[in-house]
Amino acid sequence: MSAANQTSLPNPPIAILGVPFDNLTAEEALALISRMVNSRRPHHLVTADVDFLVHSQQDVELRRILFEAHLVLCDGAPLLWASRLLGNPLPGGVAGQDIAPLLMQSAADNGYRVFLLGATPASTERAINNLRARHPELNVAGHYSPPFRQLVEMTHGEVLRQIAAAKPDILFVALGSQTQEKWIAMHHRTLGVPVCIGVGATFDFFRDPIPSAAITPRQQWTRWFFRLWKSPRLSPLRMVKDCWVFGNGLLRQWWQFQSRAHDNWKRSVSKTVRSDIHTQSIRLPESIDLVTVRDDTMLVDQLLADGRHCLLEAADVQSIDSTGVGMLIGLQRRIRATGRQLVLLAPSAPLTQALEVMHLRNFFDSAPDLTSAQELIALRTRERAGAVTPSDAAPSSPLLWQGEITAANADAVWELTQIHLMTPPGRRELVVDMTAVRFIDSSGAGVMLRARKFAQQHSIKLKFTGVHDDVRNVLRISRLEEFLLR
Repeated sequence: MSAANQTSLPNPPIAILGVPFDNLTAEEALALISRMVNSRRPHHLVTADVDFLVHSQQDVELRRILFEAHLVLCDGAPLLWASRLLGNPLPGGVAGQDIAPLLMQSAADNGYRVFLLGATPASTERAINNLRARHPELNVAGHYSPPFRQLVEMTHGEVLRQIAAAKPDILFVALGSQTQEKWIAMHHRTLGVPVCIGVGATFDFFRDPIPSAAITPRQQWTRWFFRLWKSPRLSPLRMVKDCWVFGNGLLRQWWQFQSRAHDNWKRSVSKTVRSDIHTQSIRLPESIDLVTVRDDTMLVDQLLADGRHCLLEAADVQSIDSTGVGMLIGLQRRIRATGRQLVLLAPSAPLTQALEVMHLRNFFDSAPDLTSAQELIALRTRERAGAVTPSDAAPSSPLLWQGEITAANADAVWELTQIHLMTPPGRRELVVDMTAVRFIDSSGAGVMLRARKFAQQHSIKLKFTGVHDDVRNVLRISRLEEFLLR
């Protein structure tokens, strides 16, 4: 279990448009990151701004990355204001331009090895010179500026080799917003770098950090507007769109939770109602809000310490706020990280509506009753055991992909798919049935692209069928939908 998972955070996270933001000051974030480095386990850190959140509303893969990141920090005054509106204020001073220089200072003080990946060679060289002038003791273990390519077409081998040889403690990735997060999600587990963080498209902002206590709310808004105005990726039209999507989504979220809030809902403690050798069942209270979460009445520590699958009986939930949703996201992420399953049992209408408003229905498994929940857990266990199976022994039978095709199993999926492409010898056609595939990430899209090109080289007609909307979304954003599904 990661250092982040082992340590209770001082304040509960808050979900804004379905993205769970950790409620930490810059000092608390730096202390947590130091524990991550010392754990020697891989961690993915994200600083998310309004444009990031807007992208996540249409990008299923990006939303999943934010859902599963070990630490998500708020970047920008509008998100600070939104957190206040939603009742769980986030601290300022942890934006990417603030936390990255502070991390460099921490690396210099603690002897951490750092690696700079991305940006242009000129930008990287300038950043390294500035950093060494400011921190003579800083150990820049390596740097690399790969040629610009689409993510699924990048040559990852050389990049990974250089990083692995440098053995950094902290990896700063400047491949551009969203692309860098997808690259980190693809590789941070296998690289084993304790801390990976995306910093945009350049390293030019490595400068003297401004103490967060010295930044007033007015200065935060001024800095945000200046950054927005200077950003090369945001046209005026894009800025207007971002403000509209963010504002509309925020108001929907606020209205959903405001209309359900009620002082008379019972703030009872969650309690264990049944358990067996494989599962434990916890009944949730009527209200899951900031007070409930802060008072630790959700039995979170018990759920995480237990080695069994978790059923949350949610029929009684009548009210949940943004902090309650943030807690559920964090619990789901940490349960999944241990290889266990979390299932919402008979979720109430208010809980279901809250998850729908935040585009989170597909991120939580749910079942109407205990028997269905147990069957669902058994299915997820089979999916984890193997994502590729032939439908039967006939050479003409389709190849079945199932579950999730991600960085965690992409290599195994490719190896088995390649075997079936070449068996029997002289094969002329293969159908890959993806009806049972719920999600793929860029690594999964890369497997599909690799299979298509391999099939073309060997004159094999390859067809992907039963592709769900969430999978199409990833392919569309990767600009592969037409090529792979034609």
